[in-house]
Amino acid sequence: MSEKEEVYRVLARKYRPQNFDELIGQDALVRTLKNAIKSGRVAHAFMLTGVRGVGKTTTARIIAKALNYIGADGKSSATTGDTSDCPICKAISEDRHPDVIEMDAASRTGVDDIREILDGVRYAPTEARYKIYVIDEVHMLSKNAFNALLKTLEEPPEHVKFIFATTEIRKVPITVLSRCQRFDLQRVGVDLLSSHFKSICEKEKFKTEDEAIAMIARAADGSVRDGLSLLDQAMALSEGKITAAQVQDMLGLTDRAQNLDLLEKALEGKTPKALDIMDNIYKSGGAPSVVIQDLLALTHLLTKLRVAPNIEGVNFVLSGDQLERAKEMTGKLSMPSLSKAWQILLKGLEEVNSAPNPQNAAEMVIIRLSYAANLPDPADLVKKLKSMPQNNISNNPAQLGSQTAGGQGQVHMQDFTPPPQFIGGAMSNSGQETARAVPELSVVASPKAIPTIEKLEDIIKILRENEEFLLAEQLFHFAHLTKIEHKNYGDNPSGLLEFRLEKEAMPDLSRNLTKALKSITNQHWLVVMVNEGGNETIANITETKRLQELEEVAQIPLVKNILELFPQARLEEVLKKDDLKI
Repeated sequence: MSEKEEVYRVLARKYRPQNFDELIGQDALVRTLKNAIKSGRVAHAFMLTGVRGVGKTTTARIIAKALNYIGADGKSSATTGDTSDCPICKAISEDRHPDVIEMDAASRTGVDDIREILDGVRYAPTEARYKIYVIDEVHMLSKNAFNALLKTLEEPPEHVKFIFATTEIRKVPITVLSRCQRFDLQRVGVDLLSSHFKSICEKEKFKTEDEAIAMIARAADGSVRDGLSLLDQAMALSEGKITAAQVQDMLGLTDRAQNLDLLEKALEGKTPKALDIMDNIYKSGGAPSVVIQDLLALTHLLTKLRVAPNIEGVNFVLSGDQLERAKEMTGKLSMPSLSKAWQILLKGLEEVNSAPNPQNAAEMVIIRLSYAANLPDPADLVKKLKSMPQNNISNNPAQLGSQTAGGQGQVHMQDFTPPPQFIGGAMSNSGQETARAVPELSVVASPKAIPTIEKLEDIIKILRENEEFLLAEQLFHFAHLTKIEHKNYGDNPSGLLEFRLEKEAMPDLSRNLTKALKSITNQHWLVVMVNEGGNETIANITETKRLQELEEVAQIPLVKNILELFPQARLEEVLKKDDLKI
């Protein structure tokens, strides 16, 4: 390599923002920090959070340069504008200034690493206005490391600023968050990313197709760095012009077209064609679990387009033609069929991940999805049964299948199959088999009506009556009732049960109780667990009542005399007359 030849810098580093004006997609953060610096109301600690590639570390360096800016003459104060003429800012950008310490908490998680920072905090900066500590992925610090940092973080010296960055804000202790000024960096929109990438392509003297840039922007999923990495790859692939076809091949969108074909054939019930596509994907190197995940993502996209056809900012990576095709598919699909497909694929993904042969499991999921597509929706069946006149149900089962498709309340054999006792019988004189005449069709009895539930004892009672003894005993011993509501009338009967559980209760009680109550009452129940409040448990109330009864019985003169004559005796239980077996 010749001395004049420069080392190539990737786009993500070459076009890294150097000041607030170059930072895109974070208008609220930029406006707040600019006003804070101009007014001198700068916090002593900042917490920057957001997904990867939205500019957390870049923002930290911009803040460090803005606060330490001295200008070319060395006399300027902090600024919110360009900092390229400042030697200190140049050193900060190149990560070589001794007063701006960048630390990766992912590799330095211990309390000893924090002690190094705390030991250096007491000393004034050597050259800059502020000594600034930038700690990336701060959520990786250990509990002891966070505790060691708390006191200094709350009352740092005037010459020290802390800037934390994290992608997992919920893992940061609240005691640390309360001492920082928090900024949530947003995902950058597709339109803004597209215009940003186009301007970079112009600077790099690359011609582009709008569809190609749009596909890269959608694939970036709101991350500027991810998008620039993809743009870098597209430039290396092309020869002066980035085309949509090249980007489509690079991103594997051709495979997604196959996945769209696969989902379409499965939802149309064309099982052989769907299995052929699945087999071709497998032979091309597609992982079965990845295929099912892509089908889940496509189902999610179709559902979004079904409920909101004109939704903006769809981030799922599809080309323009594929997106239009997906919109056409939604016109043929109902919400129940999409919901059914989502449940089948979600359950199927677990089976594929745990199966000894993932490809076989994935094919079984496709078969299940195809056959489920031919099943009628429950809502349509209910409407058909409600609209069916009673006298239109023939006593002759042979006539059930002969009714035509257009009449009101008519039944088809594919929707209603007669019970076995209706089929087969005598042979007619013509040699044709006829069905036996049956006086009337059997009618399934309605489920037993559930009375209105007013207290926790009512729920325990119906659980015991339906042999849900474990759930009943859990509620009896460990549930502190706070609220109970039950509406047992109207078109949408439902119930609400809210209680606090003791720590001895089973962890999945809420989920199991919801399923059991819905199964028993055939009504929707919302079971909520709270952290405080509530009445005494039924067990405690029952025990208190039992002890009171024993105390009252012990005061009866006859019983009192017996207890005095037999000091070792004690009352165990009070039996009512009906409980005695004589």
